[in-house]
Amino acid sequence: MKKEDLSLVNAHRRRRKVNGIFILSKPAGMSSNQALQRVKRAFDAEKAGHTGSLDPMATGVLPICLGEATKYSQYLLNADKRYRSTFSLGIKTDTGDSDGNVISVGNARDLDLKDIQQAVDGFLGQVRQIPPMYSAIKRQGKPLYKLARQGINIEREARIIQIYKYQILNFTKSSIPTLDVDISCSKGTYIRALADELGSMLGCGAHVSSLDRYSAGPFHERDAISLSDLEKKSESENRGSLNALLHSVDAGILDFPKINLDALQIRAFTYGQSVLLPNCFITGQEADIVRVFDHNQNFIGVAQITSDNSIKPKRLIAN
Repeated sequence: MKKEDLSLVNAHRRRRKVNGIFILSKPAGMSSNQALQRVKRAFDAEKAGHTGSLDPMATGVLPICLGEATKYSQYLLNADKRYRSTFSLGIKTDTGDSDGNVISVGNARDLDLKDIQQAVDGFLGQVRQIPPMYSAIKRQGKPLYKLARQGINIEREARIIQIYKYQILNFTKSSIPTLDVDISCSKGTYIRALADELGSMLGCGAHVSSLDRYSAGPFHERDAISLSDLEKKSESENRGSLNALLHSVDAGILDFPKINLDALQIRAFTYGQSVLLPNCFITGQEADIVRVFDHNQNFIGVAQITSDNSIKPKRLIAN
């Protein structure tokens, strides 16, 4: 078959109902959406969504939700993340990373590790961070990065984030000193902003020259599969066998307690009715979220615990 004919076949191939979470090791030089589309194409999936963007220059763990798993992507968006990054000291860029334009150069050659450590320690705990202009945050429906490319700078509100760990792994003195760090943080943290803020505190400027996310929620780099490996498998194997690469639909929310319902309860629950659990082993507060399973251990969806010790459906798997 000619290449153009094969492309036509692929374009009209019927998408499959694929449900689960694929853990991609995103390569550098590709947007998260580009990576998402290639994963979706490799699986021939009807529906897919990622769970928190990585910058094009960044690498690492990017969970891709397929099919019914997209209903629970928000919980992964809210999950904690862990990064390894290298900051180049003495150079400030407009984007906060090496993809941007240099806007100032400062003297970083006389920096002392003790002073850097003191500055880094000031970021630990709950802090306020102003998102960078080059971000996907929307203002009146338009991403900030599009405004930034037009030379428009608008005021942004500071957000509360949590820095659990900010460890210096290595400090290299050179004409452009570099700082290797390991950061564990809450959702919504911009590592580029941390580098920029550190550079300002040190009085020399700084930017991210490499960034790797090695953990996102419960998923670690050891779980991740490269795009090239996935596409090789997609070309050489039956696409149904690719399902073995997927984590379960509820793999991103295993921290939520599990409840099993009997057949009558499941019937009511799947019709949108609350279910009273008089002997429920969970003593959570109202608005706690639980995973719901039937007596055959099939995942049904998530529910919210109410004050009368009932659970009401929140997001269900389609039959």
